Amino acid sequence: MQEYLKFYIDGEWVDPISPSTLEVINPANEQPFAVISMGGAGDVEKAVSAAKVAFESYSQTPVSDRIDLLGGILSEYTKRYDDLVEAITTEMGAPTYLSKAAQAATGQGHFSSILEVLKKYEFEERKGRYLLRKEPIGICGLITPWNWPVNQISTKVAPALAAGCTMVLKPSEVAPISGMVFAEILHTAGVPKGVFNLVNGDGPSVGSALSSHPDVAMMSFTGSTRAGVEVAKDSAPSVKRVAQELGGKSANIILEDADLQTAVSSGVSQVFNNSGQSCNAPTRMLVPMDKHEEALNIARTTAEGVKVGDPTAADTTIGPVVSEVQFEKIQGLIQKGIDEGATLVSGGTGRPDGLNAGYYVKPTVFGNVSNDMTIAREEIFGPVLSILPYESEEDAISIANDTDYGLSGYVQSGDVDHAMSVASQIRSGNVHINGAGADFNAPFGGYKQSGNGREWGELGFEEFLETKAVFIPKP
Repeated sequence: MQEYLKFYIDGEWVDPISPSTLEVINPANEQPFAVISMGGAGDVEKAVSAAKVAFESYSQTPVSDRIDLLGGILSEYTKRYDDLVEAITTEMGAPTYLSKAAQAATGQGHFSSILEVLKKYEFEERKGRYLLRKEPIGICGLITPWNWPVNQISTKVAPALAAGCTMVLKPSEVAPISGMVFAEILHTAGVPKGVFNLVNGDGPSVGSALSSHPDVAMMSFTGSTRAGVEVAKDSAPSVKRVAQELGGKSANIILEDADLQTAVSSGVSQVFNNSGQSCNAPTRMLVPMDKHEEALNIARTTAEGVKVGDPTAADTTIGPVVSEVQFEKIQGLIQKGIDEGATLVSGGTGRPDGLNAGYYVKPTVFGNVSNDMTIAREEIFGPVLSILPYESEEDAISIANDTDYGLSGYVQSGDVDHAMSVASQIRSGNVHINGAGADFNAPFGGYKQSGNGREWGELGFEEFLETKAVFIPKP
């Protein structure tokens, strides 16, 4: 049993004020593999105090020093890469290949991207009779999820460090070990004491204490829309900035002129990636009415080719979902889809054959889904795809936008200009055309209940800055 019983505060590993522990469960076998300490308001106060003292000096550091610091972190990150891969696979069940090629890799990508932004960014600009200055916002509270743990830590910590902010991180208590390794990386890289602090704990205790703290100038939160609302409520009395990357129910519109085989099979695979635990997954596939049955056959064949199993095995496509709570939620929603009359094309309730332990979910495809069904409206966060037939292109766009969310969208077409025209009508923060991937320099964030603010690249960096106008007298 691994023990991670200390918090990282003011450049040191320190004991919690009130000892309380939580076992961390390996979702592949349902057995505890680590134990962490759980913090409270007193630990948050200690961490914020350290960040407050550190801000006075760190906010004034030359840009060149911060460039060197980010470069040093990248170097140490590379040295500890395999440790991060192992932690991610063990704590949240991502297959080793995915942890190595994507999960851990995103951390490097964000630090590299922000480093390049910092090298070129103009913090001061003369505009007529005034000087426009961009300054670090202050102490930042960072709350990150379990589904892409290092990605979400990096996409907050990298720009905060680059901007000259200090911070307190609360990683998910469900998948906290990669965050502990990350803290070790920053310590070894020489991040000044008090600049980065880590306190483990749950939302109602540590998360709420951080969000409501009057000395915290900004909260950056990634997680469910429900939890995001609570962070906003806690933050409101102190009028701090709140950036939120929340849930999604992204539509994947397959147009009449798309290559159906390619579009459907790639869409299915994308939903199942990371066991469906991605907020931007294209979980609503919209297909022309006259191609619906053909699409179901393609989706069935693709789903049946998915290998669910031990995340450390070389032939595994998807591993377990992260926890018993998540497993039971997904099972309930699959049953809801059956009960509400959707056609079960593949998968269903229960574990895949031969897997009697671990939070493994059958890769599931539903057809004949209408947009008023629960499985079309709620974020399932598991390997479950809903296929919805549409009558016209206008109908498809209307269905795509008929959601409380607006994180991402997808359009498939044989004509890129045609796809671009449809993309312009989708109310979401991102739209991917014909399988185009993401870019670390592009902004990531959503419309409506998918959140506010943006992460990644220059716009994500600017979330951690305040704007000041300095008026200059005439000569």
